[in-house]
Amino acid sequence: MSPATTDTAPVPATLLRQGDPALLDTATARRLLASTIPARFAYVAVDGTPRVVPTWFHWTGHELVMATYVAGPRIGIRHPANRLAALRRRPEAAVTIDTDGFPPESLSLRGPVEIIEVSGLAPEYAAAARRYLGPEAAAGMLAQVEAPGTVQARIALRPTWVGLLDFAGRKPSAQGGVDPEA
Repeated sequence: MSPATTDTAPVPATLLRQGDPALLDTATARRLLASTIPARFAYVAVDGTPRVVPTWFHWTGHELVMATYVAGPRIGIRHPANRLAALRRRPEAAVTIDTDGFPPESLSLRGPVEIIEVSGLAPEYAAAARRYLGPEAAAGMLAQVEAPGTVQARIALRPTWVGLLDFAGRKPSAQGGVDPEA
């Protein structure tokens, strides 16, 4: 049973506070986590400046996994992505997955990240490719990038803080957080 459910029914999203990981079990969060909207991945670079990178992701039910290359000889990648050094130094990140239509929906996650290097392609990268591109196009793309010497880093964010706004039942409050009267 997930944190947002009781023995009989899910807890309404309007009763959950911003920051509560139980928001991940709401219909809006589940829809955004299953979408083809890129995650906006935010972290602090080695030089101390903030960075945001759009990226594919795969939700495992406990972690938001994003993969990046350490090496990709077939596609010309000879050094690890710069964000890996920054995340090893400060293993915390934030992600937003949001829509551009009206009313907008926004899921924000914060938490520690764990980096694991994988020989070849990370399974979550392949799963994300199938979701974003469709099975046929993903198969072709994955065949092009998989080669001896390919190494990816699996960046897994385990959410400890979750925010959700849908501008219908969960509207932002002028004082911050969510307006309880919305």
